[in-house]
Amino acid sequence: MGRRHHDNDGSKRLGFSVFLLISLAAFSLVYISLSTLRPLSSSQFAGEREAVGGSEAGGDEYGSGCCKGIDNLELWGPAVKWGTDFRLNRSEQCCSACKDMCSGDGPCLCNSWVFCGHREKCGDRFGECWLKKQNDILDPDKQLAEQKVVWTSGLIYGKGEGIVYLETEHGNLHFKLFPECAPHSVLYITELLKLRHCAGCRFHRAEGRGESWDSEGNHISGRTLGPPFALIQGTLETEGVPFGRIPKESCPSIKRGSVAWIGSGPEFFISLANHDEWRKDYTVFGAVLPEDMRIAEKIAQLPTKQDIWSNIQVSVLKNPVSLKVKRLASSQ
Repeated sequence: MGRRHHDNDGSKRLGFSVFLLISLAAFSLVYISLSTLRPLSSSQFAGEREAVGGSEAGGDEYGSGCCKGIDNLELWGPAVKWGTDFRLNRSEQCCSACKDMCSGDGPCLCNSWVFCGHREKCGDRFGECWLKKQNDILDPDKQLAEQKVVWTSGLIYGKGEGIVYLETEHGNLHFKLFPECAPHSVLYITELLKLRHCAGCRFHRAEGRGESWDSEGNHISGRTLGPPFALIQGTLETEGVPFGRIPKESCPSIKRGSVAWIGSGPEFFISLANHDEWRKDYTVFGAVLPEDMRIAEKIAQLPTKQDIWSNIQVSVLKNPVSLKVKRLASSQ
């Protein structure tokens, strides 16, 4: 009996060791796949890169739970509700009040908000919530940056608003911006819209869905999570214009059509599949409109060459695809 007891202990230890090794291996695979999407500067294009890896697509899902603004920013514009008569406790409440005026199919009655939330600095203006209507929501009227600002401000885009596009030789990729979830990211995109060029902006990596995801972006049971990783990756940094790192913002699950930063930018990617395994790792600032995903799929099928980034095999475009960030011809 004593011998059998000893054998059982040994088998238990062996079983635990095997379980531990399997768990560590699984964790390593997840870690490596996530490490393939890391910040890159445009100067690294010719050298070694790190990788991402391992609608209105989802627009309502991404925006429904967010209501964020930017501190030390004051948006100007005509007021639809005066803050002197409308006071709240938190910036999120001010944002929600504007959002409530921008629902349904009609035009938004409010598309921007301004809140004074620092009790000491705001003094008797603490709690003021100003609801405003910008004449141009893709070029909001704001106070000059060099002036000292105690306000927090944000934008709200209604249905069919806040849509910009990436112009490429293979077609235009229209996507809706999410200012309530990623206000710093959206502010950067609106600054790009003012430039006459976007020299240096391009897609440089392209990987299709392979046999791991179906046409709707759903992962096929039993298949690998990559490579290929079902994405097109590029940079949104224009040459000659210093890039300011963007803080990490809302990071929901990556869905087919998600437009997200890698780290703090300027590297970004458009996902061709649902990547629940990348949950809360990347700031999502927009989503490609469903009808334009065919353009992303087309780019993903362009000729590539194999490379190794962060010990992961990736597919790099033989000929990078230049892009420009543009707004729709009609005023928004």
